[in-house]
Amino acid sequence: MNMDRKDREPDPSPSSARQTVVFFDGVCGLCNRYVDFLLRIDAGGKLRFAPLQGQNAADKFGRAEGGRLDSIALYDDGRILEKSDAVIRIFEILGGVWRVFTLLGLIPKSLRDRIYEWTARNRYRVFGKRETCRLPAEEERSRFLD
Repeated sequence: MNMDRKDREPDPSPSSARQTVVFFDGVCGLCNRYVDFLLRIDAGGKLRFAPLQGQNAADKFGRAEGGRLDSIALYDDGRILEKSDAVIRIFEILGGVWRVFTLLGLIPKSLRDRIYEWTARNRYRVFGKRETCRLPAEEERSRFLD
């Protein structure tokens, strides 16, 4: 997926420029476990979530890119990050003890992303694949976009 657009112009609309959204593969077992984990540790509700299969992803990335499901993507303050950069930024946003994971940024990006890509290629085989996208529980619905 080619969503690494740190140099992209920020979205001019005030509501979206302040929104932090984690885009994830809604049918991936690993991705859903990661979302469950983030929901548990993000007590302050800093993150929102949307499946890459949904309309919000299509609106942000366009149909072609929203349809590719090989990477997590983070929409943060008008920027789009993907792969290991997205994961590191998520932990930075969460703050507290979770900031220790930002030290992963000391590893060269090419190596981090190779490890990420290997995991992404094998995620369905190791963690399974659902038939449909994750449906949020009632108490989680306000944190999810379509």
